[in-house]
Amino acid sequence: MSQPMLTLWEILAVAVALAMDVFAVSLGVGTTGYARTPRPALRLAFHFGLFQGLMTLVGWGAGYSLEPFLSRVDHWVALGLLTIVGLRMIQAGLRPEARAHSVDPTRGGTMVLLSTATSIDAFAVGLSLAFLRTGVVASAAIIGVVSLALAIAGLGLGNHLGERFGRRMEFLGGFLLIAIGLRVVFTHLG
Repeated sequence: MSQPMLTLWEILAVAVALAMDVFAVSLGVGTTGYARTPRPALRLAFHFGLFQGLMTLVGWGAGYSLEPFLSRVDHWVALGLLTIVGLRMIQAGLRPEARAHSVDPTRGGTMVLLSTATSIDAFAVGLSLAFLRTGVVASAAIIGVVSLALAIAGLGLGNHLGERFGRRMEFLGGFLLIAIGLRVVFTHLG
């Protein structure tokens, strides 16, 4: 017996659920003050959306045979990546002379780390979409666009909070990233 395809509303719900980590990470990055202008904010949001969409496609393409192996390590990878960035932010919050990132987190390696860490769950969603016979291209596009939109919202709110509360928000943002990583691990282990 074949399973039904997901409806548009179900795909949107999945996209919003996947983008919650993107929103939270964007909130944390917004507190650093690096994404106050539209260009870096859009660059980071674009990469979050791109990685979410691409990881959905890669997961769909990988098929069922890789899922048992990947499901054993994906949550640990996400925890490690988010902890690295989170600890930098906590350090900057504790020491006013320190910066969480010696380079702009909306560029280069840090942007790739954040984009990868927030998109690992999209790989598993892609696997699920293959089993449900749901159109993966449209689903991946919706997931990417929703992630982009929530990243912009998170960056905007993070910028506002960072301006208002200063370094305390950067410190809190670091803990938020580590908490997201721990949630991912506990969700997979529980």
